[in-house]
Amino acid sequence: MKNNIKQKLLVLLFICISSSAFAQWGQGTYWSLDGNNIMEVENGEIVSKNASDNSKSTIIISKEMLTPKGEKALDVVRFAFADGNQKVLINTNTKKVWRYDTRGDSWVYDLQNKTLKQIGKDKPASSLMFAKFSPDAKKVAYVSEHNIYVEDLETGETKALTNDGTLRLINGTFDWVYEEEFDCRDGFRWSPDSKSIAYWQIDARKIKNYLMLNTTDSLYPFTVPVEYPVVGQDPSSCKIGVVDVATAQTKWMNVPGDAVQHYIPRMEWANNSKQLILQQLNRRQNESKIILVNVVPNTSRTVYSETDKAWVDAKADATGWTWIDGGKKFIWMSEKDGWRHIYAIGLDGKETLLTPGNYDAIELSLVDEKAGNVYFMASPSNATQKYLYWVPLKGGKAIRLTPANESGTHSYDISPNGKLAFHNYSSATTFPVSDVVSLPAHKRLSGGEENPMAKNYPIPKVEFFKVTTSEGTQMDGWMIKPTNFDSTKKYPVVFYVYGEPASQTVVDRFGAGFNRLYDGNMADDGYIYISVEGRGAPAPKGREWRKSIYHRIGDINIKDQALAAKEILKWSYVDKSRIAVWGWSGGGSSTLNLLMQYPDVYQTGISIAAVDNQLNYDNIYQERYMGLLPEDKHYFVDNSPLAHAKYLQGNLLLVHGTGDDNVHYNNAEQMINQLIKYNKTFQMMSYPNRTHSISEGAGTSRHLASTYTKFLKENCPPGGR
Repeated sequence: MKNNIKQKLLVLLFICISSSAFAQWGQGTYWSLDGNNIMEVENGEIVSKNASDNSKSTIIISKEMLTPKGEKALDVVRFAFADGNQKVLINTNTKKVWRYDTRGDSWVYDLQNKTLKQIGKDKPASSLMFAKFSPDAKKVAYVSEHNIYVEDLETGETKALTNDGTLRLINGTFDWVYEEEFDCRDGFRWSPDSKSIAYWQIDARKIKNYLMLNTTDSLYPFTVPVEYPVVGQDPSSCKIGVVDVATAQTKWMNVPGDAVQHYIPRMEWANNSKQLILQQLNRRQNESKIILVNVVPNTSRTVYSETDKAWVDAKADATGWTWIDGGKKFIWMSEKDGWRHIYAIGLDGKETLLTPGNYDAIELSLVDEKAGNVYFMASPSNATQKYLYWVPLKGGKAIRLTPANESGTHSYDISPNGKLAFHNYSSATTFPVSDVVSLPAHKRLSGGEENPMAKNYPIPKVEFFKVTTSEGTQMDGWMIKPTNFDSTKKYPVVFYVYGEPASQTVVDRFGAGFNRLYDGNMADDGYIYISVEGRGAPAPKGREWRKSIYHRIGDINIKDQALAAKEILKWSYVDKSRIAVWGWSGGGSSTLNLLMQYPDVYQTGISIAAVDNQLNYDNIYQERYMGLLPEDKHYFVDNSPLAHAKYLQGNLLLVHGTGDDNVHYNNAEQMINQLIKYNKTFQMMSYPNRTHSISEGAGTSRHLASTYTKFLKENCPPGGR
């Protein structure tokens, strides 16, 4: 009896960051209201731990509580407490939808009644998506097979809120391309008063299928269709509806513009139950509008807008909206003055710049309105690193909170009250370290011990450098020299490249300089391993650096890489006759362009899962950076590797998975046809039914590493000469 009381008291201390905490993929950190404790899954049970000392835990939801009659205990993948913390929603038996396990079964444990009940019991196994409590904790809503349902927790009655959902008419979640390019998964939101649900409806019925061919899982091959809008194809129609939970009647919101020729990547209730707030991007993605929708009169107005000659990004977080001043203002990030800054935007249109200065705010970490603080990540003087900064909510000079003696890359998971943070730190030469710190003092409260693995872990000796090209562009780079480096000898260089707006390669964090595809040790074998990062990479170097790649993927990024390589080839210890380059996905495309456009620099290339023809890729990503058809078609065509195949002179290894739903296998086959046309010999390794990661199936990763290493050694032999 005492134990039960203790458990209830402990649970009452807790409040989840959001009742939709596992709506998106992943499990957030559950902090207590006072910011001193967290909840997590441990040994199949939900436990509470002191945030600054997690050595002791107290069971909140035991295995016994999570065991249905006559069955095994539920395997808890994620959980979320209802407001009031008397009910917990359990996500279990999950299955993947493309990238992440967003389908599954859902159960509710009621702490007051001590009951465990499955939600959506009549639905197919592992079909529930984004189940979440209503704010009043009386109902659970979820998506199953593209329709939205609500279940009354007291009566057990289930009601369909939509019934028109099909394979391609999608309610409450998204099609492939919205998920891939906007990080959209959870597609519905409870109103704060629990009376309505706002949701996306995506109509993908006009989107053509890319048919992947499965030739290995049965005696007769069969096709696997993926709805995939390539460049120039219209997007799916996108609408926002608000459904009344009592009547199951949907009212479609009056959002200005063509429902096909726009995107709505973000939508939330506007801190009340009467209004929605959403971000709308035009088809070209260079105009962004923040629109406030009044639900009952069904009227809308734009409260904030911006344009860019290149593109405007979608709000970083796919769920949630940061409100201040009682919902009269929200926090927003924009690059409109040439740097990525944090603003407070009023619903009256007034705005306040919170982070003035010639530097980028990399990401927003937390707004602590009570203390008047804004925490964010930045690195004004070194684009390869990342640190925690603080600025007053009224705006002003940013103050670095990360200690000056911890150079490298940092991340923080900050408690809702801004007093504690789980802190992780590493650098290219430092094994990751985790601790708990108090804020804003950044005082270590626990952790910080050296990981036992660090003592014997072979961390590469990474050197960072800068190189300035003949055009005056200064680029960051890292390099690993051979183990027994002799400056009087000449060594082969292997360049690692990505080169597109989705990712950086030159970062000062643990893992820089690693090459998981090399079977052995590159430094011991006598290679110089280098990565340099040019314009277009999402480094904190200002808008101009990042967006100079507009219309020029396959051009400016390739030129920067090649011109940097030409400067590196001047180093006395570099063997100009042994220069290799490799990359994956966008890096595979860059590899092909470098090998074909600059045969005087690179003799060997390994291209993995490349976009060989930019017209093959999805419309949201490629049109964002390259423009629209027909007027901008020449940018896509002229800058694709396919256009340069006839210039291949060096040694090429093409690698691609036939089951790649992201960069389709037809890219490789179109390149093969071009190389055949121009009598260019090359090597090819296709991986049957493997996806973009080429990781599925027994022995795949090992085989890829062996193939990569053998080709590299044969065509770009290691060792000093």
